[in-house]
Amino acid sequence: MKAKVYVKLKPSVLDPQGKAIHHSVELLGFEKVGDVRQGKYFEIALDPGLSSEEAQATAEKIARDVLANPVIEDYSVVID
Repeated sequence: MKAKVYVKLKPSVLDPQGKAIHHSVELLGFEKVGDVRQGKYFEIALDPGLSSEEAQATAEKIARDVLANPVIEDYSVVID
């Protein structure tokens, strides 16, 4: 079983790395890109013996306690 965790900055938080990427994209000639926001992606291998609910709860706890800073970041978890 695999958990996919996506972490991104909250919309109200400035994203200087995203702005730098956006500027580079424009310099490369991609003129119709409105904005770029950067984030992080994690894959967590979970014990296959866990139930779907246990896997979701475990991945959510890892995301909340370790992977994301809840003050400035949001996260989402998908279990495969």
